[in-house]
Amino acid sequence: MSKPKIAIACQGGGSQTAFTAGVLKAFFDNNIHHEKQIVGLTGTSGGALNAALAWYGLLKTAKGDTTPIGKRIADFWEDLKAQHPLELFLDQAATDALRKVSAGTLPMFEISPSNPWMQWMQSTLAKFLPRERFTNFKGLLEDHIGFNQIESLLKPDSPVLLIGAANVKQGNLKIFCSKNGEFTVEAILASACIPNIFPAVQVGEHYYWDGLFSANPPVDELIQYRFVGKDNIPEEIWIILINPITCETVPTQPNEIVDRRNQMIGNVSVLQDLETLAIFERVLEKKGFSEDVMKEYGYSLDKWVKIRFVHMSREVQDSLDYPSKLSREPGLIHKLMEDGERQGQKLLAGLSEPAHTVEKALQELRKER
Repeated sequence: MSKPKIAIACQGGGSQTAFTAGVLKAFFDNNIHHEKQIVGLTGTSGGALNAALAWYGLLKTAKGDTTPIGKRIADFWEDLKAQHPLELFLDQAATDALRKVSAGTLPMFEISPSNPWMQWMQSTLAKFLPRERFTNFKGLLEDHIGFNQIESLLKPDSPVLLIGAANVKQGNLKIFCSKNGEFTVEAILASACIPNIFPAVQVGEHYYWDGLFSANPPVDELIQYRFVGKDNIPEEIWIILINPITCETVPTQPNEIVDRRNQMIGNVSVLQDLETLAIFERVLEKKGFSEDVMKEYGYSLDKWVKIRFVHMSREVQDSLDYPSKLSREPGLIHKLMEDGERQGQKLLAGLSEPAHTVEKALQELRKER
């Protein structure tokens, strides 16, 4: 008997995606990959990082590797967090300064990350840090993902990985697709490239910024043949959200406005994807599309996809602000991962309940709080 096909989509949100790491750890520690067929993973920014770690773990497991996938994800975040006194000091100082800027009590001084003086200062600072990997994100990724092994690990039935980024010059969405041989360390760096912190990442002839501006995370692509192939169309998509969809009060203070604006920008693309799928869903119910037309545009009509969400607990969400998305403070990382594990367990415990139609899922999102 075939296993139910699922895909997992991971929203971006900087360090707050430690929550996603906890969710994925809960999934894999409970052997969800043995009970379900994971046909696709997508992610943007920090979500792309987590999706890539999980995807790589699935490929290694399929080849007989015994390292638990959840451990792979947790080990990466253990290395990513600030550890030594100087790292902790720099993290705290940067986060405090950003909070003061957000609150309007400290002026903002912008310097281009491409500025030679800025690059010299960053490289000089790195020499005084106990760990070279604290500032070398590319090296840290390469420590945990064997990019040179990917081709040998892929099989015809391997899940697909999709990573969202934004093409700076053309202004359009870019989906780096493992099926097309586009999974590289540069793809993750491009997806996580915050424009005022990192120079645009060059991949081939193009330059990319954070996928926050285009697909956060890619959802619609998970049911299109051209991205995932005919055998990898999921029956359900599990979406791990970082940003709350709703809020209780209208922000009035500068820091509150910064927080809410960032949340809303981060949610635009996922809401648009779901709205598009909901329109398709309604038209399909009325037999408004022929099968030939849908297939021409790369969509499957076999089974229309259902949706499940994973949200942070309200208590944890309310304790966060925008600056925390850039912090690697251990207590924050642990708090987010622990909440992620709890919420991941909660989804697994509710699998006996049917997943939502896309339209119902949107309705539930808007009643989130």
